Amino acid sequence: MSTVVSEAKDVAVTSSYIGGRWVAPEGKTSQPIVNPANGETLAILPYSNAADVDRAVKDAHRAWLEWREVPVVDRVQPLYRFKTLLEKNVREIGAILTRENGKTLEDAMTEVKRGVQMVEVACGMPSLMMGDSLNDVAKGIDCRTIRQPIGVCAGITPFNFPAMVPLWMYPFAIAAGNTFLIKPSERVPMTPTRVVELLLEAGLPAGVIQLVHGGREVVEALLAHPLIKAISFVGSSPVAKIVYKEAAAHGKRVQALGGAKNHLVVMPDADLPQTVDAIMGSAFGAAGQRCLAGSVLVPVGDVAEPLLDLLVKKAKALPVGDPLEVGIQVGPLVSEDQKKRVLGYIEKGVAEGAKAICDGRSVDADPSGAFVGPTVLDHVQPTATVAREEIFGPVLSVIRAKDLDDAINLVNSSDFGNTTTIYTKSGKAAREYQSRVEVGMVGVNMAVAAPMAFFPFAGWKNSFFGDLHAHGKDAVAFYTEQKVLMTRWF
Repeated sequence: MSTVVSEAKDVAVTSSYIGGRWVAPEGKTSQPIVNPANGETLAILPYSNAADVDRAVKDAHRAWLEWREVPVVDRVQPLYRFKTLLEKNVREIGAILTRENGKTLEDAMTEVKRGVQMVEVACGMPSLMMGDSLNDVAKGIDCRTIRQPIGVCAGITPFNFPAMVPLWMYPFAIAAGNTFLIKPSERVPMTPTRVVELLLEAGLPAGVIQLVHGGREVVEALLAHPLIKAISFVGSSPVAKIVYKEAAAHGKRVQALGGAKNHLVVMPDADLPQTVDAIMGSAFGAAGQRCLAGSVLVPVGDVAEPLLDLLVKKAKALPVGDPLEVGIQVGPLVSEDQKKRVLGYIEKGVAEGAKAICDGRSVDADPSGAFVGPTVLDHVQPTATVAREEIFGPVLSVIRAKDLDDAINLVNSSDFGNTTTIYTKSGKAAREYQSRVEVGMVGVNMAVAAPMAFFPFAGWKNSFFGDLHAHGKDAVAFYTEQKVLMTRWF
């Protein structure tokens, strides 16, 4: 594979894609890519530096001057072929993803399929980019709008969805006539690299896509480079806020998606077996490392005891282990450092008065892996650390509410506003909740209220910094500039 530029002790060295070639970066820093399930070193990642970024951006700008002139119906043709290649290689990409990220193979393959949906929607750019027109806005004067590409765009993507999140970005940007530079998380570079290989195999012209690996130096170079017109970011809220401020200060368009603290509200009339299954998938799927993961459970009224009895029974039975093994439902966290961080939050929760009614601090799994089992902390106070801060692990904090008003007030007191779900059989309760809650994505009886590719990923509050969200119609608006044309003929 072209990502392997050399071999050392049978460990692959992952390269960047700059100027139409797979190259070894100029930076002197590198790091191992480790399988979090067993500590095995999978690859060595050399870091790019600011000089690499400058070369990549300048080449992307050169390519953009030609790519923007390509008719939109021709720009989407490589994406049609790309979609087919992704579908043919779902299992291979999923296996790479599982080895470097730790989520189960089934979950990884589902992620790839969700990414395919993004490509499908982007292939509709000939319709999505259409403008508006109106004749005779005044006597003898006609007016119309068109959308034009903005130039070189860049994406900085997270470790938890290394296949899907980049596909939130560059298919839309490329189809709209821009060129794109992707900077994946340095923890999981192999998956996005393999996906870019398939994009190139689909026939995308040289320079339209650039791939640069690295850390802080690369990010800072992207935020400041004058030829980059738009930045898309997904990661933690503190970093998202910095990216938003810095990129905007350099005159760039920015969408910066941050973290979350998502509440799952269970009403007394909820269907408990189905509700518990949904909660399990939300809280413990992908080891809780989703920005849409349910992390605060809010049982309303007297539903708490029967709900928790069933939930804990099922949570304790969830198989934890190597995510490539059949039947495993909870894999490791992405790294040993993340494991220590999550364990620290559990200790903090107990110290602040919570009771660990399901304790994942000790699990029957490979001790060399970064495993934390499903954890349920009951009797958490709304002001507790585990109730307010993003943990990003399989930890569910339980805060009991008296009634629906109490639950809504609790959700609205959060600094985050990514997603929430209410479980109920009452249309009235669901409608009131959807209307009053201050959250961007609201589910009713859903496991994960994740929008499809043709709707926006609409976080609020500290879960999002910017104006136009990821994918859907917002992506088309984000990656294009609108121009108004007025004509009069004598």
